[in-house]
Amino acid sequence: MLKVIIVILLFGIIASLFSGAVFFFKDQGNERKRTLYALGVRVTLAVLLMICLVYGVATGQLTPSAPWYNP
Repeated sequence: MLKVIIVILLFGIIASLFSGAVFFFKDQGNERKRTLYALGVRVTLAVLLMICLVYGVATGQLTPSAPWYNP
């Protein structure tokens, strides 16, 4: 379940990144703050992603599987 949440957060970050880019180019000269709001959403999602990753490693749900990792 945690891995699904992580993937959803990643897709949310990517969607916010692209929406912020669209708003940046579309709102040139306007005083609309949609780009700033997209940045806020992206930062919030990134913080939630980091919390999920730390929680997953701390509880043992996420473990490194790199070939060079020998615990």
